[in-house]
Amino acid sequence: MSFEPGNIVVLKSGGFQMTVAEADENGVQCVWLGEEGDLFRETLPAAVLELVPVIGPEDEDDDEDDEDEADDEEDDAESAHRKVA
Repeated sequence: MSFEPGNIVVLKSGGFQMTVAEADENGVQCVWLGEEGDLFRETLPAAVLELVPVIGPEDEDDDEDDEDEADDEEDDAESAHRKVA
């Protein structure tokens, strides 16, 4: 798998999310912030990294729409139950 600058990656074994600064045949240079705000930079072999799926604004809106639809369905079911009772 090839990585490009700006990709968000994580170690396959877990850990902090990192940003790819550079990538070439020698490895992938990653930067990340530690727990106390310290900036780290390390070159890692591509084999130990995987891309993190990025959620864009349009994906977040879809999730909210799904939740709104579920809430509407629950409200409709409650209204129907009250009318019958």
